[in-house]
Amino acid sequence: MQPCLAQVCSLSSPFEKNVEDYAAGACRAIEVWFTKLETYLASHSIADVLALCQEHGVSLPAASFQGGLLTSQGERRKEAWDLFGRRLRLCRELHIGTMVVACDIPAPLAQADVDRAQTSLVHIAAEADKLGLRVALEFQGRSAFGNNLQTAAAMVSEVGSPNLGICFDVFHFYTGPSKLEDLGYLTPANLFHVQLCDLADVPREFAADADRILPGDGDFQLEPILAHLRSIGYSAAISLELMNPQIWQIPPRQFGEIGMTALRKLLGQASMT
Repeated sequence: MQPCLAQVCSLSSPFEKNVEDYAAGACRAIEVWFTKLETYLASHSIADVLALCQEHGVSLPAASFQGGLLTSQGERRKEAWDLFGRRLRLCRELHIGTMVVACDIPAPLAQADVDRAQTSLVHIAAEADKLGLRVALEFQGRSAFGNNLQTAAAMVSEVGSPNLGICFDVFHFYTGPSKLEDLGYLTPANLFHVQLCDLADVPREFAADADRILPGDGDFQLEPILAHLRSIGYSAAISLELMNPQIWQIPPRQFGEIGMTALRKLLGQASMT
């Protein structure tokens, strides 16, 4: 498994600073936060991004996240799909193999919404296939539909495309209705990306993204998850993703060291410099 830091962990830091500072902490893989990348590209080129990553020995295995694709309608849907197309092209140009798409289906829920979401996933997979990319559907613990691993796996399976898989976010796994036995739905074929964090002293019913903390510092049972990932031979990126405003105050260079140490400890990997 490839330890990876998500840029959203240092939300106030610009794209180029993230790359430089995370690399200084021996991070070799970064999960891109799309809005940071797009801000950087407003005054830089694709070539600048590639050169920056090469200079610091960093790869960009995944990018997060795209929402609004599954059940939106009208102008909102057009805007979301236009943005999705632009971001897919960005991923291709920057050799980012996997884009994370949120399963953000709001209530109230009708059968038409479920059907629309499934049709959208077919189109998403087709667009990714055209560019030789993969899309990872991230189930959301608070979504009206697709809020658990079992349903997400069924949605992906129904599409039946090698370009559509699952983004497994441990926060949504534990704060939604998923169960440990649902891990059996993760396979080498459908698991495209993994995001880790932890949670402490917060009832899961009230947990928010801002409550995410370093993995290993909280109450989540992470070892059964890691054991299953090992059992299926998962070897792609395993990303630390924290949207905690308190963590955003930590200088990115310091966070890079802290984050990579936590990930490597959890994964049983020796420190690298």
